[in-house]
Amino acid sequence: MLAVFDPTVAKCPEGLRSPPVAGSAAAAAANQNPLVPRLFGAVNDIFCLFQGHIENIANLKQHYGLSKTANEVTILIEAYRTLRDRGPVPASQVVRDLSGKFAFILYDTLSKSTFVAADADGSIPFFWGVDSENHLVFSDDAGLLKTGCGNSYAPFPKGCFYTTSGGLQSFEHPLHEVKAVPRVDSQGQMCGSTFKVDSESKKKQDASIPRVGSAADWSNQF
Repeated sequence: MLAVFDPTVAKCPEGLRSPPVAGSAAAAAANQNPLVPRLFGAVNDIFCLFQGHIENIANLKQHYGLSKTANEVTILIEAYRTLRDRGPVPASQVVRDLSGKFAFILYDTLSKSTFVAADADGSIPFFWGVDSENHLVFSDDAGLLKTGCGNSYAPFPKGCFYTTSGGLQSFEHPLHEVKAVPRVDSQGQMCGSTFKVDSESKKKQDASIPRVGSAADWSNQF
């Protein structure tokens, strides 16, 4: 699983980039784990790459009015379209409603918006980093990111989601800010940052998506 986004689409979070270190390791092969299947799909210029499985898939199909043949990718695309077209609904609630082991990357080509998340337990190996050209990179292969991003990579924070305009947020604690904590590897080198919920800081409200056609441009909120 690999996605690379231009900085005009997805900006690098503060703290993820680290000073370069010589001698990066070679990339490992990205082999798919049969226990955490990988799915890809597209609907109306919305593309989604999903890894893992959702346990409450039957309830979500009913909630979004989808057919029995719908899979995780179909559900996520429909959930995103609901957020985009019929809001305002907190994006954190949509991710919080997903029960299972998962990581996903969604991209809306019309609005050039991203929606990325990992489950609350960090069950799926999932990483992100920033390369030399300031592209934000997501992958399930740590070796691939270490080669492409040097030491400017880290595990994607569990229980969090990332959107183009909202940046990194916690869906478990949506009213609290997420702060970067410097990460040191086994050799004592600075290597990206881990991101943790700051229990002492609070937002005014949970982020939501304005309805299409409102005075506000929803694409700038997602």
